[in-house]
Amino acid sequence: MEWTDIKQQAKERLQGICRLCRICNGLNCAGEIPGIGGVGSGSSFINNYQALLKVRLNLRTLHNVSNPTTEVEILGHKLALPVLGAAVAGCRINFQGRMSEEEFCWSQVQGALAAGTVALTGDGGHTEIFAAGIKAVQAAKGAAIPIIKPRPLPDLISRLRQAEEAGAMAVGIDVDAAGLINMRLLGQPVGPLDSGDLEIICQSTKLPVIVKGIMTPDEAVMACEAGAQAIVVSNHGGRALDHTPGTAEVLPQIAQAVRGRITILADGGVRTGTDVLKFLALGADAVLVGRPVVWAAFGGGAEGVQLLYQKLATELKVAMILTGCAAPQDAGEHLLAVPSLNQSPLIDTQNNN
Repeated sequence: MEWTDIKQQAKERLQGICRLCRICNGLNCAGEIPGIGGVGSGSSFINNYQALLKVRLNLRTLHNVSNPTTEVEILGHKLALPVLGAAVAGCRINFQGRMSEEEFCWSQVQGALAAGTVALTGDGGHTEIFAAGIKAVQAAKGAAIPIIKPRPLPDLISRLRQAEEAGAMAVGIDVDAAGLINMRLLGQPVGPLDSGDLEIICQSTKLPVIVKGIMTPDEAVMACEAGAQAIVVSNHGGRALDHTPGTAEVLPQIAQAVRGRITILADGGVRTGTDVLKFLALGADAVLVGRPVVWAAFGGGAEGVQLLYQKLATELKVAMILTGCAAPQDAGEHLLAVPSLNQSPLIDTQNNN
């Protein structure tokens, strides 16, 4: 199975939902929600792509780094690469039921596991979403991370208990989903959490708690002080609030505020192993990948997802060789051509389908 074959199969199965554009930058799917486009004008999705595009790497080849390792340790678990699967879910709504929630989730979790990493599983307005995640966690013997929407505390803690019973390695709170209208329309209210709520959640479980949806240094500090063990710097893939900055823009300031105190994950526009290295250099310990996992699952099931991670690992290793980076934890500002985020993209970002 080749990656080009997987993408072609996915393009056929996702016709009318995702174009699998040559450059996945959010321009052609702006406002296409349900689906996997960006909210409103699409600017938040577009900003994720463009912010990462502006980051430039220093090419270095006069060194002795010929066989770098891509292995990392995240929340006490060793992973083959610093890439985890984002909690993409909602097949009935976003993918018009073209795959069952259970099959989609199983493909994500098992594909990640086969590649030596882990996937996050989702939550949503339909009960089958979280249930499919819990079932997949159990099948993986706990090697997956259920993500819970910011529900009222009793409902949230009830799902937290399910994650514990499934033996999950950690649990996450999807705080950037606080304004999701479709949840409320389905009788599943969500809303913001304050620091007190977050402390209660962290104190209610022995599992490491991940707070996903952090976009400012002060909220990163708040999550850290509340007892969270990891954050995800994320604007919900550009699907929550229009006109937010790209995650690569805000990551360095957030990393500066909490580095060494909490595990820092980031998402937003990761398409290649080079993108992974850029995020590591900006301050992340590992990244999440979302839309490409959708293509992989629809185009090749668990085997397609495994191949995606292997492709990213190979690309990352090459990028590390060409920048003189021996291990993910060695990535830092020295890999970046400065200034980077103040520069304009040098290539045309318009798509050719």
